[in-house]
Amino acid sequence: MKRSSEYSLVFVVLTLSASCGDIFVQAALNSGTETAAGVVSIVQFSATSGGTSITVVTLMQSGAANTLTFCGDQRTRFPGDQAVHVTFTPGSSCGSVIVIMIG
Repeated sequence: MKRSSEYSLVFVVLTLSASCGDIFVQAALNSGTETAAGVVSIVQFSATSGGTSITVVTLMQSGAANTLTFCGDQRTRFPGDQAVHVTFTPGSSCGSVIVIMIG
């Protein structure tokens, strides 16, 4: 569903740019980001002996748990028992938080 709307947008932009002269549009169809939402259940900070730190966050939504691992100390950004919506870039060992919306 999301992919078809992206193609529709690209088609409209290309059609308009062909009839309006010089219009430059730069976009990526797959930005590489992911989103997750739920109520913050558990937040745990961990640092390895190599100096790498991660924050493990468990979000609950409709009775299902979703555990995410983020790079760095993100504890203050995930308040307990609050509904959050997080957008992040996944990584091999941890994800990089882009934005967190609370509420």
